[in-house]
Amino acid sequence: MVSIKDVAARAGVAISTVSKVLNGYPNVSEKTRSRVQKAIDELHYVPNAIASALSSKNTARIALIINSLEHSQAIDEIDMHYLSGAIEEAKKRDIELRTYFYSMIEDMSAEDIARDFDAQRIGAFIVYGYNKNDAVLQILHSMHRFKSVLVDTPIYDKDTSSIWIDQAQAQYDVAEAAFSSVKGKRLLYLAGKRNGFVTGERLKGIKKFAKDRKLELTVCYGDFSEAKARAAVLKNGKESDMIACASDLMAVGAVYALADMKIKKPVCGFDGIGLLSYTPQRMMTVIQDFAGISAKAVDAAAALLDGEEGRNIVTGYTIGVREYSDVL
Repeated sequence: MVSIKDVAARAGVAISTVSKVLNGYPNVSEKTRSRVQKAIDELHYVPNAIASALSSKNTARIALIINSLEHSQAIDEIDMHYLSGAIEEAKKRDIELRTYFYSMIEDMSAEDIARDFDAQRIGAFIVYGYNKNDAVLQILHSMHRFKSVLVDTPIYDKDTSSIWIDQAQAQYDVAEAAFSSVKGKRLLYLAGKRNGFVTGERLKGIKKFAKDRKLELTVCYGDFSEAKARAAVLKNGKESDMIACASDLMAVGAVYALADMKIKKPVCGFDGIGLLSYTPQRMMTVIQDFAGISAKAVDAAAALLDGEEGRNIVTGYTIGVREYSDVL
């Protein structure tokens, strides 16, 4: 096992200097600090206190990485449900959590994040909002240095668990419920982000629905943005008979675009956020238990830390209506 003495010898400094670098003392020159850090990286050194903490399932912490790239009240609502569910489950299990918003780490390398995790005694991390373009998170995950749980991502292996709902079926079900009595044949679908795992699955669901119902399908990417959804409906909504949205936030934008054009057409959303209840028309949506999903994610992370292998966890959802009477 590599010791602090080995690091000091490789860096050509005293053991006390290595200790100062590890503990963040300010009175070390940047040149010396870089030399010590290089030796640590080359030797893959983990301080004894950290190593012993990581070996104990009772003291290893779990990091929550919130990867919302849009900032709005609606998305904040989902993130708060994720946080509350994780905190409640961690409290029951006597597990410590550390929360990282993506903006805090987006300029760091995967190795920098890993070293920070080591210093924080983190043994596993949970990512909310992982997508195909997150190069740094992909590298961090591929290191297999930590156990991981990916929410809304269909990736799992021996060190990784996946947890999400059946996105394709949920999108199909809400469209079926919302448009069962609609006579028109032109369906406008507002998809999420092109690089998102959920976007691809939800798109499969709406395409199958359109095929089964023999509908003419138009797909626009709204990036889960209310403003972009509004613009798409202003451009394409008049020629459509119904509008399905891959998020409630986009459904809000769609409804207000229709109101601006002084027309009314059926719209459905996805997620079940409270904001949907304040729109001027009742809407069908997929209702997800974000707090419950997050609690299951913490449970899955704890199982990985206990030595269990990763698995694919598919949780439930309901199809429901959101309308103004819900908030009265």
